[in-house]
Amino acid sequence: MIEKKIQVAEETNVILVGWLQQGQPEQIITEYLDELSFLAETAGAKEVKRYYQRLPHPDSKTFLGKGKLEEIKDYITAHKVDMVIFDDELTGSQITNIEKILGRQVIDRSDLILDIFASRAKTAQAKVQVELAQYQYILPRLKGMWSHLERQGGGIGSRGPGETEIETDRRIVKDKIALLKKRLLDFDKQAFTQRKERGEFIRVALVGYTNVGKSTLMRFLSKSDAFVENKLFATLDTTTRKVVFNRTPFLLSDTVGFIRKLPHHLVESFKSTLDEVREADILLHVVDISHPKFEEQITIVKNTLQELKAGDKPTILVFNKMDLYEKNTFDEWLEEEVKLDLLKQLKKYWNNETQNNAIFISATEKMNVDELRVTILDKVKEMYAIRYPYKTMFYE
Repeated sequence: MIEKKIQVAEETNVILVGWLQQGQPEQIITEYLDELSFLAETAGAKEVKRYYQRLPHPDSKTFLGKGKLEEIKDYITAHKVDMVIFDDELTGSQITNIEKILGRQVIDRSDLILDIFASRAKTAQAKVQVELAQYQYILPRLKGMWSHLERQGGGIGSRGPGETEIETDRRIVKDKIALLKKRLLDFDKQAFTQRKERGEFIRVALVGYTNVGKSTLMRFLSKSDAFVENKLFATLDTTTRKVVFNRTPFLLSDTVGFIRKLPHHLVESFKSTLDEVREADILLHVVDISHPKFEEQITIVKNTLQELKAGDKPTILVFNKMDLYEKNTFDEWLEEEVKLDLLKQLKKYWNNETQNNAIFISATEKMNVDELRVTILDKVKEMYAIRYPYKTMFYE
């Protein structure tokens, strides 16, 4: 029968492994493995070594070439290593084959993210969503997971007890998936009722890449006790608060952060939670401008919003962590006039890109947050005026 194996735990020493496509610069794999390392740290593990291999395409049986796997095995033999984490998604048979060679537990990026989500799920709905994603992840990998029961050779007699167990487990997993989907439908109905009860308020939703400061901004704007932590996926459940700016009320929601290679099953499972994004009137797309790849993160969030059919909503691009950006970008000896000119050019570029819907702040340092409040208020009043032209109480 299927058992959920214990995966990442405190004090777990891990090796990170990546695949570099032909023609890609090495900088790419460094950035990818840096993010994988942050994911592992979030799960409680410690990176001790990283490897990557440049290949036209991954090996169908072992993902990497045998020589590279032997190199990794030699390191494992000489050092304390508990687990190997691959940055790309592996098949069940690939996981089994690699584990046989390395003699250590092997998981991929999707499995690691699912593990983090499982550890952070607090509400009943989040737990069901994560469990559903886990079973959907396991289902196509069952054959590889049971390969240790298959008899050697082919022809008559080659079908061993593993075949029966695989089919039994497939039925169990499919039944479990159906049950979890039914439970999510019940949660959806409850959430729909709650959203209807919120009445005619304009809805604003915070979206963005994970760990860009959405929860910090949520706490500041709503004066609430939103959970804040410098780890990936600190927020799984959508938090909604009623906010009033200058006697104008609206609803503000914080949502789960997006990430590169976010497992498809997670997006599917969390679509009910992400209804807050789809039903929002205004999106605050929060960006960590101090991150070296913030433009790539913007693109990833935009693509995910398109997948959620929410890509065409009125959006304010909120560039957060400007204090860190200035610290990382400008030399301390740089003349103030030059610095101001460079910042002016940066803001001009992004205002042109967003039709003047960009703002630059630092939520932790309260930098330019008053301008953000005014920008949000103006946009909310504009939406009220369009939706309720005869109810001036909302937008006068």
